Amino acid sequence: MTDTLTITLAQLNPRVGDIAGNLDKLRRVRAQAAGDGADVILTPELYVCGYPPEDLVLKPMFVAECRTAIEELARETGDGGPAVLLGAPWLDGGKLYNAMLLLDGGRVVTARYKVDLPNYGVFDEKRVFAAGPPPGPIDVRGVRIGVPICEDIWTPEVVECVAETGGEILLVPNGSPFELGKSDVRVQLGVARVVESGLPLVYLNQIGGQDELVFDGASFVLNADRDLVLQMPAWQEAVVTTRWTRGADGWSCAVGDRVRQPEGPESLYCALMTGLRDYVGKNGFPGVILGMSGGIDSALSAAVAVDALGADKVRCVMMPSPYTSDHSLQDAAAAAQMLGVDYRTINIGPAMQAFDGMLADAFAGTSPDITEENIQARSRGITLMALSNKFGHMVLSTGNKSEMSVGYATLYGDMCGGYSVLKDVYKMSVFELSRWRNAHRPATGLGPDGPVMPERIITKPPSAELRPDQKDEDSLPPYPVLDAILTELIENETPIADIVGQGHEPETVLRVWKLLDRAEYKRRQAPPGVKVTGKSFGKDRRYPITNAFVGVYRPSMKSAAE
Repeated sequence: MTDTLTITLAQLNPRVGDIAGNLDKLRRVRAQAAGDGADVILTPELYVCGYPPEDLVLKPMFVAECRTAIEELARETGDGGPAVLLGAPWLDGGKLYNAMLLLDGGRVVTARYKVDLPNYGVFDEKRVFAAGPPPGPIDVRGVRIGVPICEDIWTPEVVECVAETGGEILLVPNGSPFELGKSDVRVQLGVARVVESGLPLVYLNQIGGQDELVFDGASFVLNADRDLVLQMPAWQEAVVTTRWTRGADGWSCAVGDRVRQPEGPESLYCALMTGLRDYVGKNGFPGVILGMSGGIDSALSAAVAVDALGADKVRCVMMPSPYTSDHSLQDAAAAAQMLGVDYRTINIGPAMQAFDGMLADAFAGTSPDITEENIQARSRGITLMALSNKFGHMVLSTGNKSEMSVGYATLYGDMCGGYSVLKDVYKMSVFELSRWRNAHRPATGLGPDGPVMPERIITKPPSAELRPDQKDEDSLPPYPVLDAILTELIENETPIADIVGQGHEPETVLRVWKLLDRAEYKRRQAPPGVKVTGKSFGKDRRYPITNAFVGVYRPSMKSAAE
């Protein structure tokens, strides 16, 4: 029996599918941990293949390559250095599991399997993994370690099993995506499991972006008395070696750093940076290109891109039409100068004239309407895609969640792009983030100190500028009203009667419902984007395009709360 244990926590950013690259990074961590005298290293959930691997793990050759690489790493642990608790897909008895493997003494010593497979929102683990049996602890160099995996601590049963079978420390590997407010939820879950089991708990989370998901890290350690003795940083890789001792009341971890965690708009801004940075970097794009309109959405998108990638990897293009205002031209140029990006102007007037001429006979006898407005947006999309094809930069679309919710966007126009950094950000949050960034520089940002856009971009009424004197409120309810209704409809699935009961006009609620419902076909064709809310468009929210259900409201209707 030992009375000390040294555990290295590897809060890392894996790349899905990069088995060799992920393990090479882990080898460097192991060398560092050996220098720290570590007994064991803990990795995040499914670290070998990256999380979430989705249907990659249904490919037998992929699972086989994972196993070959794991067994090679296991042999390296015969050098007497630290053991490794490694997250991996693992085939056992003809079933595939989400597993934690103990690698020590030159071999794969044992495995524990995830019991509670999430099957909601963005999670679809029951599709690809089998659920494991209730797990007992693992003997790690004389200490009985429980390794409940991520969702396994969201309910008491798995931790209870570990405690009842002699577990002494809980090491919890996670692939827990970021959502606003989720950090506090994780800590409270950890506290609940500590109180129930009487055991100290390590919560280790991965960081980085994977398609639409972002992982914030923010790993922590709770002693059995519920004291938060270690708080690792959010939004960056970190390797921390912790020292543990056995006392009369069990095991405890020595107090370490407790890093301040970003909150509110700072946390949201860091999530957008991380998602964009890793999508561009992990997919090998040289940078991004976007339309800089002089409006707040494109200005904020450009600021996030510069902070995530650096100004040298961001190109901005102003594409004026006859309806573009002088202040938009001025504001776009000023924002580009403040950010230090490559900036150019390409007039789409000739393209508009060309389409007018091409379609003159077909449109004879009709009046200009939204068709001509969409031609402008699509001319801009064609221009950006041409520049992307020529120079390799990915087109960054700049629409926000409010617009995508109600279809206030043009297919093959402003929806054109490879990624959408504001896809899950409501318009009112766009204003909040812009004000925050003008007053603060994110700690890991590569952009300039000080403001990144003229104040007028934030204060002027939003407009698509596709016709004279156009304002968004000509077509939509005011954004504070629109966002409040959308939040209830999308995030909370609130019945119409309840939303009306909050003080909204029935006609407005029904109109927003119909706009939301009718725009599903557009959202199916939208680019991926960073998920930051509890219900983003995509896997979180799966509605049929062909849908005859119609929301109704009658004054006699009772709310669901009554």
